[in-house]
Amino acid sequence: MSLSRMRRKDRQPKVRTSAYKLRTMLTHSKAVLRGCLFPCPKGGKSLNQLVIAEKPSVARSIAAVIGATKGHEGYLSGGGSIVSWCFGHLAGLSDASAYHPDFAKWRLQDLPILPDPFQFTIVPDKQKQFAVLRELLRAPDVSEVVNACDAGREGELIFRTVYELAGCTKPVKRLWISSMEDGTIREGFQNLRPGGDYDGLYQSALCRAKADWLVGINATRYFSLRYGRTLHIGRVMSPTLAMLVRREAEIAAFLPEPFYTVQLDCGFPATTERLKDRSAADAVAADCENRATVTRIERRERSEKPPALYDLTSLQRDANRTLGYTAQQTLDYLQALYEQKLCTYPRTDSRFLTDDMEEKVPAYVAAAAAVCGLAEPAHVNAGQVCASKKVSDHHAILPTLSAGRADLNALTLGEREVLKLAALGLLRAVSDSYCYTETAIELRCGGHSFAARGKTVQDPGWKVYAQQQREHTLPELTEGQVLQVTAATVKEGKTTPPRHYTEDTLLSGMETAGAGDMPEEAERKGLGTPATRAAILEKLVSSGFVERSRAKTNTALLPTALGTALITVLPESLQSPLLTAEWEHWLKEVEHGELAPEDFMEGIAAMLRELIRTYKPIPGAEVLFPSDREIIGKCPRCGKNVVEKKPGFFCEDRACSFALWKDSRFFTAKKQQLTKKAAAALLEDGKVQLTGCYSPRTGKTYDATVYLVDDGKQVSFRMDFPKGGDPA
Repeated sequence: MSLSRMRRKDRQPKVRTSAYKLRTMLTHSKAVLRGCLFPCPKGGKSLNQLVIAEKPSVARSIAAVIGATKGHEGYLSGGGSIVSWCFGHLAGLSDASAYHPDFAKWRLQDLPILPDPFQFTIVPDKQKQFAVLRELLRAPDVSEVVNACDAGREGELIFRTVYELAGCTKPVKRLWISSMEDGTIREGFQNLRPGGDYDGLYQSALCRAKADWLVGINATRYFSLRYGRTLHIGRVMSPTLAMLVRREAEIAAFLPEPFYTVQLDCGFPATTERLKDRSAADAVAADCENRATVTRIERRERSEKPPALYDLTSLQRDANRTLGYTAQQTLDYLQALYEQKLCTYPRTDSRFLTDDMEEKVPAYVAAAAAVCGLAEPAHVNAGQVCASKKVSDHHAILPTLSAGRADLNALTLGEREVLKLAALGLLRAVSDSYCYTETAIELRCGGHSFAARGKTVQDPGWKVYAQQQREHTLPELTEGQVLQVTAATVKEGKTTPPRHYTEDTLLSGMETAGAGDMPEEAERKGLGTPATRAAILEKLVSSGFVERSRAKTNTALLPTALGTALITVLPESLQSPLLTAEWEHWLKEVEHGELAPEDFMEGIAAMLRELIRTYKPIPGAEVLFPSDREIIGKCPRCGKNVVEKKPGFFCEDRACSFALWKDSRFFTAKKQQLTKKAAAALLEDGKVQLTGCYSPRTGKTYDATVYLVDDGKQVSFRMDFPKGGDPA
């Protein structure tokens, strides 16, 4: 289906921005375009291809390859093409107040807010670039548009939003590439795909954005009003927070249990099974003699296949565990490397390459070895990393061929370390299996059994490129052999609770959340996507729900008291990992055309209607959400705290509409400010003394006592004057 056919009049997104500003910018951009863009270049070839990238840096890389080297304000031109860019999201879904002025206030009676159709608002500081793109998209000499935004769900949404808001109906081609290397860009332009092939991806991205808006706006307002404090609720954020809260509850409820083992020293350690009673362990140790007999020897040849290549989540996990980087830091480093043409597209959930890349694998391996300063594997098993059926939108993360020739010293430390990690991932993945002999022996001493295990490495294989761990080896032994025992010692231990989540283990938990209950054929499982999980973790921290607790070896993610309180009051529908994982699965079905977008959105809307209709606030739960703002006084209507916010002084209970506005005309007309001190006096005593009030009628100043008058619905003021102080 073409993009133009897909549009419906009653479903068109609306755009809101300053009409005067946009008109001025469009007039300016028209003049620029007429003056320097559309005259034909030498040879008389008309400029007819507009390429839109996601960022200026990517646009410049593309422009250099296709010959668009002439610079203009907001775009480049040349070689029969124009290349421009979006600065990421140029427009976003409008705030609730765009649909009705009453929605600017948070009121229970307005919920749920379910826009139909949704509107978009141009980001204020990006209006100038949108004006340039709008004029380029409408230019008569442009006959074809190439979507060169990042090849993924969000990149599709960024382009289509601009395309739709500009009112463009010109044919679209899609540039779908996995690296920014010159050769890859050229190949991509030689194999442009019809834009309509990605209609499903766009609908999935739009549904995701709308669903996040609906849950964020409605649930955040609803629970904030119910509990008197701003509580940010998110479709993915809240279930992720619930995982952290449950883990901490498990740790708090855990009761450690002591256990005991007896360990023999006979040239190597051999131990009993765990014993619950210390006296039983002491008895075993007392029974032990100075000799032990080997009663059983079992040897098994084992091997471990190399780990698969990195997708974004697995690379973020390893970078957190080995380098201490947060998920967001790793993504930022990867994005920078991608834009510098040193690694392939980072936001991938695939851990394999496509079959047609098999011949190129040795060259990638050589580049990876150069990045790490290591020798290449003895055998490059290219076939074991290639499986087209296991590749979704993009193949696994690789260092590019250019990376092998790059000056790594020019990179930041973080970029360099993440690039080396990705390179090591490739070197491991194409190596041979790790092969070893595992030996298990059983000893008898004093009538009791003891066991020991050891490994003998036969072929280190892929572990040559892994962090080496010391393997415990055993001497050559035979059954019936008698060993000298030098000591029998009782060792005491305790069972340990579950570990706190780190970003490594939480990313793993998000990736698999709800997977056991999902259909076997489900393409996408878990909470969020590789591209969004880092941002979710950062939002949890910035919202005050989670804090990072740094230790010597790792950094734990711990829910704060506010985060724990939020999960305590949230219903299952908003904190269930399974439900949110199902939503991700449904979004994938929307992408494939197996689920209508309106059906997905109706499911979200129905859930919110049911939530607001049936949820019963937990009595007394307000105490779980103390205000984080300075208390100015008590509300004269409901007795709750009044706190200061930027516009004025408000009752902490959003359901109560009491407010003292700083820009009240009563005070501004008298050239007075409603200060914190004045507001506190009005709340405490019902009055405040003001000096130097200005009279616009006489131009003189006067002193007065201002009294607060509140009828339960509206706040007003009256004045008394000292004798002789009447401004009249």
